[in-house]
Amino acid sequence: MLVNLENDDLFSEEEDFAKLLEASEERAVAGAIQLGEIVAINDEYAMVAIANEKSEATLRVSEITDEQGNLLFNKNDKIEVFVTPTRGGRLNASYKKVLKNKRIAEKIAQMGDDYQDKVIEAKIIKKNKGGFIMEYDGVDVFLPRRDSAIKDGDNAIDRIYKVAIVNVDKENNSIIVSRKRFFELDDKNRQAVSAKLTGEQSVQKGIITKIATFGIFVEVCGVEGLVHYTELSHKGPVNPSKSFKEGDEVMVKVLGYDEKKRRLALSMKALADDPWKEIEKELEVGYAIKVSVSNIEPYGVFVDLGNDIEGFLHISEISWDKNIKHPSSYLTLGQEIDVEIIEIDTQNKKLRVSLKKLLDKPFVQFAKTHQVGNVIKGKVATLTDFGAFINLGGVDGLLHNEDAYWDKNLKCKDELKVGDEVEVKIIKIDKENERVSLSKKLLEHSPASEFAKKYKVDDVARGCVSDIKDFGLFVKIDEMEALIRNEDIYPLKKDELKVGDEIECVIAHIDEENNKVRASIKRLERQKEKETLKAFNVEEKMTLGDKLKNRL
Repeated sequence: MLVNLENDDLFSEEEDFAKLLEASEERAVAGAIQLGEIVAINDEYAMVAIANEKSEATLRVSEITDEQGNLLFNKNDKIEVFVTPTRGGRLNASYKKVLKNKRIAEKIAQMGDDYQDKVIEAKIIKKNKGGFIMEYDGVDVFLPRRDSAIKDGDNAIDRIYKVAIVNVDKENNSIIVSRKRFFELDDKNRQAVSAKLTGEQSVQKGIITKIATFGIFVEVCGVEGLVHYTELSHKGPVNPSKSFKEGDEVMVKVLGYDEKKRRLALSMKALADDPWKEIEKELEVGYAIKVSVSNIEPYGVFVDLGNDIEGFLHISEISWDKNIKHPSSYLTLGQEIDVEIIEIDTQNKKLRVSLKKLLDKPFVQFAKTHQVGNVIKGKVATLTDFGAFINLGGVDGLLHNEDAYWDKNLKCKDELKVGDEVEVKIIKIDKENERVSLSKKLLEHSPASEFAKKYKVDDVARGCVSDIKDFGLFVKIDEMEALIRNEDIYPLKKDELKVGDEIECVIAHIDEENNKVRASIKRLERQKEKETLKAFNVEEKMTLGDKLKNRL
């Protein structure tokens, strides 16, 4: 007699295993394997005659059809079927259930008497009133609800659980399992194994069962343990998913047992000597070492020193170029490079290196190849209130507003935009402070140059007072403003002058390069005195000559 584990009405949650067997015996007719004969077949069903039954049982044709669609049985063939009655009194037959029960019988025979407390992994494939039907190695086993430790709201279908075999009923061809019993066995095993392993601080071989962001889970001697990501390598925190995969066999050292989380604390880096001790002895900040690129991230590069230690090369330490977008545009995985150590923190196991410190600074290279007076092209990198920074290829030079335009009212931020190409002249290279000063206006004719085409020093000019300052006043002559210092205003009185007054002066100095013109009223007066004296002297000479001539 066989127990039909798939009959939802057969078991209730409160029944114990003895009652389950009793119920199956009382209702044997509800599910049993019987020998019948196929008396008719159509496209969907085959009718099977069962001995001592008044009506034939209905068998789906799909159950006796192979993958190619060929029938395995024909009319008048004998066939074993699992027969169950319906509520209407009709009989249903199943050939697949016969095969399933035979597999169960074979599995029971295979296990023999050594099955008690055997731990297996099985998948829940169906739920009924009494518990869950699980699939194990191609056969069905039964997990009673009270032994499942599964809550009503849990979605357990298709999930795999570890369970312990608690009973095998050869007569009824059934295998009963318990998840609660597994927990009891697992706890005893964990305690025994953990006590042994932690006492020995032993090195063990384990299998990776799961990978998480915070580490890898490894099963050691049937007990689960965690290798935290900080315990994976002396390199420092390692991304577990990039270095390991489930099923990998690894060697670990047992550090202890976490009673609360019921798992071993494991380490992989403890298997080797701490290389940071060697680093502390052999290396110092400022040393140049050869490394290889082991990992590239948007924010920098990790480099391998070759002794299970990684250093970090920040993106800002790769190149003197401030516009670097991604490290991969400069470096590739596996590339060997020379770097300078800029920080060693053995306590926190951090080592920082720099690539650019071993390269010439862009300013040094610029200063070697350029000099004051050179005219070069660059692109506007940044605009400020006081001017613009022009990128000259690794070096930024300052173009101050007053060096950009002759017109003092113009500003770079109003006339230029980032990315514009401009031609400039180098007017200063400050090697001490590593600064470059530029001029744009020196590449154009100054207003003073145009002024000098019309006026020369000592030329007399007329203009209007445009501004009065403490140190003098400005006179606008044509389109050029000329400065008359306080000492050059005489004989006019400064306090009697006002903006708009027209005055006459003489050009005293023209500075075309710096776009400056100076004028003088005092000099004009002296010039007039000289001309008067000169004219007087000429008249006196002519009169005396004439007198001498007459006397002779």
